[in-house]
Amino acid sequence: QVHLVESGGGLVQAGDSLRLSCVASGFAFSNYTMGWFRQAPEKEREFVATITWSGDYTFYADSVKGRFTISRDNAKNTVYLQMNSLKPEDTAVYYCNAINEHDKTLDYWGQGTQVTVSS
Repeated sequence: QVHLVESGGGLVQAGDSLRLSCVASGFAFSNYTMGWFRQAPEKEREFVATITWSGDYTFYADSVKGRFTISRDNAKNTVYLQMNSLKPEDTAVYYCNAINEHDKTLDYWGQGTQVTVSS
């Protein structure tokens, strides 16, 4: 059974940092591109960052570029999102996503972790 379990969210002040983690199980983690998405209240879910299976390539939304860093540890089946210089507009539920490199129908989501940034 596939599981993606996020952790590391919380309530912080503007300018603070947080590191989110997502532990995967039930599928071949190293065959999957991993990503982070977020959804703020009354807004649609949006892309934040993604990392290829090898970790060689990363991509970021313009709104987080230079502040957030995505990384992965295939030995631990874990993907991370280091978030620095947090802003109130980063407040959202953050979701972990896994999509198979060769079969895009294999697409999994975690339950999300809340990040709240106060001004």
